[in-house]
Amino acid sequence: MSDRRSLLIADDGRARCGWVGNDELYRYYHDTEWGTPLHGDQRLFEKIMLEAFQVGLSWITILRRREGLRDAFDQFDPATIARYGDEDIARLLDDPRIIRNRLKVLAAISNAHAVLELTQAAAGALDTLLWQFAPPPRTRRFVSLDDVPAVTLESTAMSTALKTHGFRFVGPTTMYALMQSTGMVDDHIEGCWRTTQR
Repeated sequence: MSDRRSLLIADDGRARCGWVGNDELYRYYHDTEWGTPLHGDQRLFEKIMLEAFQVGLSWITILRRREGLRDAFDQFDPATIARYGDEDIARLLDDPRIIRNRLKVLAAISNAHAVLELTQAAAGALDTLLWQFAPPPRTRRFVSLDDVPAVTLESTAMSTALKTHGFRFVGPTTMYALMQSTGMVDDHIEGCWRTTQR
């Protein structure tokens, strides 16, 4: 039986993971995206970018700014971002739609270079690199949000591998969040309606 605090029954009658709360944007993200397997170099690069901007902030802050981030960062196209110069950095740091943190903006450009270097030999290289760290599916679901880890051996190994390739803002906790959001792990709590959709 699931921990009642770890599930939330919404006005539509569906039980959801308790972290969703009552925010409609969070609910939509939980229902359509979080824990769903995601593939493709550019789509995964976008997730790395979003997770990096989230460091030290709440995820809902990033969700609310995602469209602004997409627009400001040329739809997360790594080839375009890798060409950003001083004028682009100044433009970004003056853009209220994004997280105006200089270190994170510089990391985004650096990470775009890392993606291009990684994928120039073979398309799909970022996808392959990340997904090699996906653990086998769990035989039992977590019954409480308190059971869900913040860091795992796999997320630590992923972080190390990405840093080796020149990525920044990719610590083990951030990479575990990436694994959750891209469906490399499925941390929907026992009793969440999404657990019946597999």
